[in-house]
Amino acid sequence: MTYELIRDALTAAGEQLKERFSAGDNVVELVHARAALIDEQLIRLWKDHGGTDDAALVAVGGYGRGELHPASDVDIMVLVPDLMPKASEEALAAFVTSLWDVGLEIGHSVRTVAQCFDEAGKDLSIATTLMESRLLAGPESLFEAMQAVISPDRMWPSKAFFKEKRKEQIRRHHRYHDTAYNLEPNVKGSPGGLRDIQMIGWVAKRHFGAATLAELVDHKFLTRGQLKRLQDGEHFLWRIRFALHVMTGRREDRLLFDYQIHLAEMLGYEDASYTLAVEQMMQRYYRTVMELSRLNEMLLQQFEEAILMDPSAPIERLNDRFAIKNGFLQTVDEKVFKRDPTAMLELFLLLQQHPDLQGVSAYTVGSIRRHLNLIDDEFRQNPRNHRLFLNILRASEGVTHELRRMNLYGVLGLYIPSFGRIVGRMQYDLFHAYTVDEHTLFVVSNLRRFALRRYNDEFPHCSEVMQTLQKPEIAYLGGLFHDIAKGRGGDHSELGAVDAEAFCLEHGMSKSDAATVAWLVRHHLILSTTAQKKDLGDPDVINEFAEIVGDTLHLDYLYLLTIADVRGTNPKLWNSWKAQLFRDLYELTKRALLRGLENPIEGEQLVNEKKSKARRYLEAAKVDGEQTLRIWRLFDDNYFLRYRSSEIAWHTEWLADSNIDSNTGLVDVRRRRSGDGVEAVFYTPRTKHTFAQATAVLDELGLTIVDARIVPLENNYSIDTYVFLESDKRVEIDEQRINKVRRALTRILTVEDDKVAKVTRAVTRQARMFSTKTRVDFSDGPTDDQTVLELTTADRPGLLSKVGQIFIVQGIDITSAKIMTIGERAEDVFYVSELSGLPLSATRRNALAQALRDELGESKK
Repeated sequence: MTYELIRDALTAAGEQLKERFSAGDNVVELVHARAALIDEQLIRLWKDHGGTDDAALVAVGGYGRGELHPASDVDIMVLVPDLMPKASEEALAAFVTSLWDVGLEIGHSVRTVAQCFDEAGKDLSIATTLMESRLLAGPESLFEAMQAVISPDRMWPSKAFFKEKRKEQIRRHHRYHDTAYNLEPNVKGSPGGLRDIQMIGWVAKRHFGAATLAELVDHKFLTRGQLKRLQDGEHFLWRIRFALHVMTGRREDRLLFDYQIHLAEMLGYEDASYTLAVEQMMQRYYRTVMELSRLNEMLLQQFEEAILMDPSAPIERLNDRFAIKNGFLQTVDEKVFKRDPTAMLELFLLLQQHPDLQGVSAYTVGSIRRHLNLIDDEFRQNPRNHRLFLNILRASEGVTHELRRMNLYGVLGLYIPSFGRIVGRMQYDLFHAYTVDEHTLFVVSNLRRFALRRYNDEFPHCSEVMQTLQKPEIAYLGGLFHDIAKGRGGDHSELGAVDAEAFCLEHGMSKSDAATVAWLVRHHLILSTTAQKKDLGDPDVINEFAEIVGDTLHLDYLYLLTIADVRGTNPKLWNSWKAQLFRDLYELTKRALLRGLENPIEGEQLVNEKKSKARRYLEAAKVDGEQTLRIWRLFDDNYFLRYRSSEIAWHTEWLADSNIDSNTGLVDVRRRRSGDGVEAVFYTPRTKHTFAQATAVLDELGLTIVDARIVPLENNYSIDTYVFLESDKRVEIDEQRINKVRRALTRILTVEDDKVAKVTRAVTRQARMFSTKTRVDFSDGPTDDQTVLELTTADRPGLLSKVGQIFIVQGIDITSAKIMTIGERAEDVFYVSELSGLPLSATRRNALAQALRDELGESKK
């Protein structure tokens, strides 16, 4: 058969496998059929090029297992004798060339038996690849000789093999942040992925000589139920991987956003009332890998006990139900959980009370799994279990660790059924980086770190507040329930508050404490949205928020939960600007509460206090008092309310040292005094609209704008300020970077308003997968001369500049912008007015809304 015919046959057979996959054929058959197809063609080419008894053709790695997906690596080894006739060498070279001629992308090596011994002895990955080898053609004696030299009695005995493979898995899991719940997981390498199943097989093969996982049942290392769960999980992941290869036409093992919707459609998922098809598919994926992670941990622990530990080690009895052996907690016999199901919660409390324990014995983990059916309504209503669960939350050590273990073992989702419904639930957006259950446990972990003195240096103020609370478990329960109603439809905060209060009352907590937990769940978003969307310089905003909070205790709990929640949602979300906003709102509200709600703070008093504090800064900087008064005559009360005293002092000192009669205006840039980021201030004639130009320049420089304020002055000039952070955290904000920003912003002063710089940065790969409908909402402003515009649209480079240009065309003045980006979606708030200083009429609102919708559309694609 000619190369062209072989190439055509391979292509046709590959297309047939894809058709069979689309028709719903068993993926196991397809994976093995692909390997058999390659076997057939390789053996044919081997024979066509005079394959002799001198060398052996060997399949290695995944191909050696007889498993090939459409674009999997095809790895072979040609095993040769120490001395090889020249004719055989030429035939071998022609064979390798023919592989490329027929279009096969083969990974190949040529080794002697001695070379196999040397290289496998030095490199465990090579030894593992050769362990999975399979003879395709050539002398069996040569193949058997190779197998003999890599056997456990010659190299990598099972003890050393297990230790190194365990380290290898730990390193691999670290690369994926030790979680199976990444939004774009790798079906092969992520925790709970295919590599974890292969890990079990490798150790089994090395220790027992087991060729298949099924043989572990005979060795009493697996039950038939566990074997089925392993196989079912593997086959599900195979379907996803096969589909990824078919869809992309290449070896792609990452479940990227780009593929997830199409993949869900390929696998037959459909949108339901409250969950998208893609969310259903990903929830099954996450639940599958969670189960595989559980089995991987249990089986590796079992191997560790069998391979590394002393089987005759003494047993230390803890009580009638538990004992310690080899540093691991275990039940005293196999019937403990059947006799006393409560022991399934007691186990986690014992682990907290004995922090020196290395973990739970493999048999006990398996026993928990076999007895999960006993966690029923009777179990959940048992007062003893209520006490145990609260004691776990109140423990001095190990709270988060044991909650995670409870979730991994399947106990937490059964004890709190509403938590079970969010296990593996993902939200298809760029805002939530984790599944709901993983996020929830991150939130509790963040709260827990606030409570432990050894972490005081991370968030000193949060630690200070948390460590004054008499009942930190209220915060933990708020964290545990805050998102528990996600995916049910309706307001998850309200629904979750009902669940939280019922749970707390059932567990014997006081009505007051239960109400506090429910209040936290119901209002867990309000501090974040108030801080990021409203003007904290407005006393009415603070007084209104203080009325909702009611007292300083509720404020403390809410402040801590908010920070823990935002930090646990997405590691890219938290920054010093948010920290400052949340702290400002906390301090202002606390002050209002201490004054008493019946005695709200007035704007005039705030202005006087800020002036007094700013004067102290200016006196320390040796700014002349008369100069200060000269500049302050330009500022009205609105200015003083909207800036911190340190900012007022900066603006004053800068203007006092500048020509404030400049026709073109002035600009200054400095590193923020609190936290990271940079702030810029413009002093320009009122006719100069800096917003569209400044935001374009900053965006093009790769800076993320988080705040903009424009305050008119008494001399027909305005103070325009911008706070911005580096979009790429790898970029250092040094003096050189600040000077570059300053030069770029200074050029704006001499550019006409309609000459706005073009933003050339592209939309990110992930963001392109989402479509967001533009929504424009108006409400009356906090003062008689303002209108509040809330804009929800797709985030994209240059968005703020486009909005600013629309404002110019429409004749709209902007006085403030609160910038809030939620993943792929922008939720920005603008305080605007007519050029005459009046609020927008209904007609003007409609015209502006239509202009924004026309320009921004439904998506940034």
